[in-house]
Amino acid sequence: MAVVAGSVVGAVAIPSEAAPPPATPGDSVAAATDLLARELATDARAGLFSAAAAKPVNLAATRDGQALDAAVRRANREVLVAKGLPADGPSLLQLRLAQPGMRAAVRRGEAPLVASAPSDDSAEVVTAYSRDGAKVSLAARKAPSRPVFVVEVDTAKALPLGLSVLRQVFDQRGVADAERVHAADGYWATQVQSVRLNDDKEPWVKGDAEIFGIAGGFGMDGKVAASTLTMPYLDNDGSTYTPGQLIVHFSAYKYNLADFVMMEDDGDTNYQQLAIAIADALLTIVDGGAYIPLVNAILNAIPASWWTDDPDYVDSWYTLSTTSSGQLNGAAGNGTMTVAPYWVAPV
Repeated sequence: MAVVAGSVVGAVAIPSEAAPPPATPGDSVAAATDLLARELATDARAGLFSAAAAKPVNLAATRDGQALDAAVRRANREVLVAKGLPADGPSLLQLRLAQPGMRAAVRRGEAPLVASAPSDDSAEVVTAYSRDGAKVSLAARKAPSRPVFVVEVDTAKALPLGLSVLRQVFDQRGVADAERVHAADGYWATQVQSVRLNDDKEPWVKGDAEIFGIAGGFGMDGKVAASTLTMPYLDNDGSTYTPGQLIVHFSAYKYNLADFVMMEDDGDTNYQQLAIAIADALLTIVDGGAYIPLVNAILNAIPASWWTDDPDYVDSWYTLSTTSSGQLNGAAGNGTMTVAPYWVAPV
């Protein structure tokens, strides 16, 4: 799931010209998963496809031959590097049937194709591979009747690791963790009572993304503070969720004001690059005695390739306060939250 931001968000100019260098094997998630998709198409056993038709399969847990096992390990190493995660991290790659409606074709024994999700959500063509390794071009906006299995990153597993990387980099660079500050006599927070993201009409080959948020403001010492959180319930665009989640803890923020940016990991997020860029941008902001929104700095710090290839930015909400309540529309027009003040009692 990806919610596409426009070219301008409020007064925030979103980069639109600087394209990333062409991907080569090993330097991007898409390159690694595409190569593995071809190898799975030509080498995978029928049992693997049968298992993946029922539910996503962790490819590292399969034992389908020495050559294929080695290919999975190599691809996983490349994915960890491409996502800026520790090299000793767990296996993140899984195999999933692209659409539940394809199960009948699998049961009939139709020869499946294997693809990887494109990094560009606006792509018109999805490249898949047949049993003989030949490329098969599929329309990105209409699912084929032939069964297609997708090699992808298990983003539910990757996201906690990525947020840990963000926090480590923030700590190293001096961005305080707002989540660690709690008033002994209680404090106000902002609670999300309901949230809805717009329908994006994303390619059928894409699976669920993992949504996360970054809250930021000035700490009590006048220096920028930020916290991160997961929003795992946001599975589908066009649906309304009622999580009751606390997204801003005002015990940590001077002025009782903070901003909130919602982002997603649909497989290709490089957390190391993101963390360094955001931390360095936030640290340039100086407390001048009045609140300055931090959304602009966060968005302008996001690597240009995120805007030209894969829009991992979802939406943002400026200047939330201890009294924020009611329906709040995101600055990009992609999300709507209904919020209310929430008193967190002392422990």
